Amino acid sequence: MPMIEMEGFKQQLSEVRALIAECGKSLDIEHLKEQLIEYQEDMASNGFWDDMEHAQKVNRKAHSVESKLTHFKSLNDRADDIEVMMELADAEDDRSMVPEIESEFAKLKEELQQLRLTTLLRDQYDTCDCILALHAGAGGTEAQDWTQMLYRMYTRFCERMGFEVKELDLLEGDEAGVKSVTFQVSGDYAYGFLKAERGVHRLVRISPFDANARRHTSFASLDVAPIIEDEGAMEIRTEDLRIDTYRASGKGGQHVNRTDSAVRMTHLPTGIVVQCQNERSQIQNRETCLMMLRAKLAELHEKERQEQMSDVKGEMKKIEWGSQIRSYVFQPYTLVKDHRTGYEVGDIASVMDGDLEGFVTAYLQMMQ
Repeated sequence: MPMIEMEGFKQQLSEVRALIAECGKSLDIEHLKEQLIEYQEDMASNGFWDDMEHAQKVNRKAHSVESKLTHFKSLNDRADDIEVMMELADAEDDRSMVPEIESEFAKLKEELQQLRLTTLLRDQYDTCDCILALHAGAGGTEAQDWTQMLYRMYTRFCERMGFEVKELDLLEGDEAGVKSVTFQVSGDYAYGFLKAERGVHRLVRISPFDANARRHTSFASLDVAPIIEDEGAMEIRTEDLRIDTYRASGKGGQHVNRTDSAVRMTHLPTGIVVQCQNERSQIQNRETCLMMLRAKLAELHEKERQEQMSDVKGEMKKIEWGSQIRSYVFQPYTLVKDHRTGYEVGDIASVMDGDLEGFVTAYLQMMQ
């Protein structure tokens, strides 16, 4: 293998190892190891599973810590493997191994980027699951179709991240698309990653619903709220609730609910309204509504905290809740641009297929 090519690989490996070490320092690997031992000792103690709520909480924390440690070890192991491949290729002067080495470097850098992102997620609720709610703006069918497109985009993003998605409530559009959809996302750091997407999303395209093929602008908003597992941390008093039941809507046949199983819940002190009709029973829908309401209240508290931070850190850190955050232009050119960070890409097809990592990374880095 030519000396220049080998020196290039050595430089890459040195830079990657330095970034891995930086991640280890940010994560405080030794402290994580101590934490994992404590969790494992707690889980092995007598009567651990007697308190199911506590057990699930500890189990989740242990899984999160173990996942970080495993990821960090995997990066170091992959770097070691690349070094062995380089030494072998150099010793045997074998250029046929170059594509494989380059491929391994690409995989290593992708894994490293994912771990570096987790080091940016340090806020109170970042490790939580979350609830997302998409709402079509003014514009009728055009906006409702845009809302459905965004729903698919976030579903694909969640698949890429290994998150689970559960639809909680969906109101179909009059002709096409959806007026609103609420769904739950579960996985490590689900809220931490998806909180970057909160706000109004703007679409510019030639409308497929316009016979004159004119260009239209449509809007849809996304709310993102963390799911709080500790009910005591977000207490909701019964007297603060108004609960209405109604018959769930459907497309007909056996899917039409014949009882008032759908639930709408209003939190009187804040005016927050949540609803759910996707579960089979009223009791299940009530429980889901309570979960959604706790998430909304947590989101409200987070908003207040962010506003306080913006006063301290200055205008550059300030993110208006409900403000337009991103534009998606399909015609006359293709561009997706985030108005907060300035990050933009021209490959709109990949973005609509869930490739949002660049936007999320830019947002998290800006908020540090």
